[in-house]
Amino acid sequence: MWIVTGATGFIGSALVWELNEQGETDIVICDHVPPGERGALLKKRKYREFVKADALFLFMERHAAEIKGVYHMGACSSTTETDEAYLQRNNVEYSQKVWDFCARHKKPLIYASSGATYGDGKKGFDDATSPAEFTPLNLYGWSKLKFDIWALAQKNTPPRWYGLRFFNVYGPNEYHKGDMSSVAFKAYNQIQATGRLKLFKSYNPLYKDGEQLRDFVYVKDITRWMREMMSTPSVQSGIYNMGYGKARSWLDLARATFASMGQALNIDWIEVPANIRDQYQYFTEAKMDRLLAQKLSSPQWPLDKGITDYVTQHLAQKDPYL
Repeated sequence: MWIVTGATGFIGSALVWELNEQGETDIVICDHVPPGERGALLKKRKYREFVKADALFLFMERHAAEIKGVYHMGACSSTTETDEAYLQRNNVEYSQKVWDFCARHKKPLIYASSGATYGDGKKGFDDATSPAEFTPLNLYGWSKLKFDIWALAQKNTPPRWYGLRFFNVYGPNEYHKGDMSSVAFKAYNQIQATGRLKLFKSYNPLYKDGEQLRDFVYVKDITRWMREMMSTPSVQSGIYNMGYGKARSWLDLARATFASMGQALNIDWIEVPANIRDQYQYFTEAKMDRLLAQKLSSPQWPLDKGITDYVTQHLAQKDPYL
């Protein structure tokens, strides 16, 4: 039995798809939101049962002998969340309980960290750097950094554990995320509705409008790596970046999206809202050396290929879900 928390969220539900693709159906899914409230998200997936987040630990204790490993994707992922106490409970303390269970029962653990831990990037995006060096730009980033620091300080650990710092993940099953959905998803909807796309202007003289850079990573790369890590005992425990490893511009993303939709490039440049202007990042790029040194597969979805797959095989289809 595999445990997948956050299973009615974006990456969690995509992970269930990945496991199903490999013939795994003995999966217990967990979240605060039951599948019935996001019915389309998991309607094609096969799993054993759903357990609400507040009942997970009792369930795991009762079924500890059956559990092969835990994929802990459950968290508040809103970068604009302002309730620090909520983030502490949900992103730090809950994760500590998952860790404690895996350590006591000797179960491998993968948990979701975030590229937001790196802050403005002045200290780089190297997963070998001590997390104490970083200053996140928002409370969400701080909550993820706090848990990374805590995990690295533990002497009692799961037999194998991996904290994954996701960068700009996009792809199918993100449709419920609203403002937190990827620009790729928002771009498709804007172009579909108006034939045009709104992108932020640049306020940094080093970057022209649209040339701000991000490490865009397709969710199908992410889920494949997670499956490979869990099934490869030789992968060393620790924190790993999860990006493509090559920064691309917003204009690159825009061009790929318009092209995949068979439309000409039409962009409206808009102001960055004042409340996030000081937190805006102009460059992110995951250093992927440590992950790839573990003999996992190379990234398979460069931006243009990923956007084409996302648009043509999912967003443009009657059923866009994995």
